[in-house]
Amino acid sequence: MNNSVYITRISSFLPNNPVNNDKIEDVLGCIDGKKSRAKNIVLKSNGIKQRYYVLDPKTRKPLYSNASMTAKAVESLIDETIPLSSITCLACGTTTPDYLMPNHALITQGELGLTGCEAIATSGICLSGITAMKYAYMAISCGEHQRAVCTGSEVVSLMMRAEMFEKESKDALSIQEKPELAFGKDFLRWMLSDGAGAMLLEANSNTSNISLKVNWIDMLSYAGEMPTCMVAGAYKTEDGFYQPWKELTPVEFISKNVFAIEQDVKLLNENIILYTVEKPLKEIVEKHKLNMDDIDFFLPHYSSEYFRDKLFQSMKNIGFEIPQNKWFTNLTTKGNTGSASMYIILEELFNSGKLSKGQKLLCYIPESGRFSTAFMLLEVV
Repeated sequence: MNNSVYITRISSFLPNNPVNNDKIEDVLGCIDGKKSRAKNIVLKSNGIKQRYYVLDPKTRKPLYSNASMTAKAVESLIDETIPLSSITCLACGTTTPDYLMPNHALITQGELGLTGCEAIATSGICLSGITAMKYAYMAISCGEHQRAVCTGSEVVSLMMRAEMFEKESKDALSIQEKPELAFGKDFLRWMLSDGAGAMLLEANSNTSNISLKVNWIDMLSYAGEMPTCMVAGAYKTEDGFYQPWKELTPVEFISKNVFAIEQDVKLLNENIILYTVEKPLKEIVEKHKLNMDDIDFFLPHYSSEYFRDKLFQSMKNIGFEIPQNKWFTNLTTKGNTGSASMYIILEELFNSGKLSKGQKLLCYIPESGRFSTAFMLLEVV
């Protein structure tokens, strides 16, 4: 079977009040009591003006868990016409689950009080939200379910608090290394933030409002030829090997700051566009016979405004140049929320009143973990 699948409702949840650039360290704290030297450089490059954190700005304690925040996004999809009990499939993607086990979907299901449904969790980084969506899409397409909910969510601020880096910072000073946290970790504190999004997917479109027909979702990974670029839960040894956290002791968890998110910035800058745009998009354009003039909106999830012109140039390089006046993103106002980003972008556009029947939306979701990407074509019906 190959039934049509429609996105009929989209919601997002952004915790607390927006945090402007000059207030970030008030919430996350200063490592070793010192202002970051990298902060202003990174913020100028990424273009983000505000973002959201689950942390209470006064106590710096979390007001929401990942699962509770995800549940709030799902609850916004529910009303008397779509009761919670009618959801028979729940697919949840995240990079930052509350627990190692049970999985994120089950914890979210518990928050919702939803019973007797199929629950699937997808892990990863930015692509985990779209892999959850593809599972829900395939579940409806093959006739297993008539209605499914998928989510993408992140609570990264807990991992970015200053106290998470204090031991590492002090150890670096004691062995006369540079006092600043390695740039590969520090710059992510000014890049990432919290948020959740949810979509209702159904076998039938809305009768009184627009829907988005899912024409296709394509994902490609280049992990077979590219090294790890973004990691957490491992320690990089001198020979470049990533040692898993399970091979280390609890003392080493702290001294080596094993659970901090780390990015190889040089590897990222040199490869992210080639491996998430040029190589895969050229293949996808040929596969689906895409015509750039047919695209009404291009929705890119890039992590930084720094990559905007590079992304545009890479599309020109393969002859698929979508004018930037057709681009839609809310990075500067909603922040980079990882696996939730495409949900939050789509929610704003879907509910903006800008969409009309027949328009086509091309979505782009890259992941730097080991260089993977997704493209998705949606059509307004």
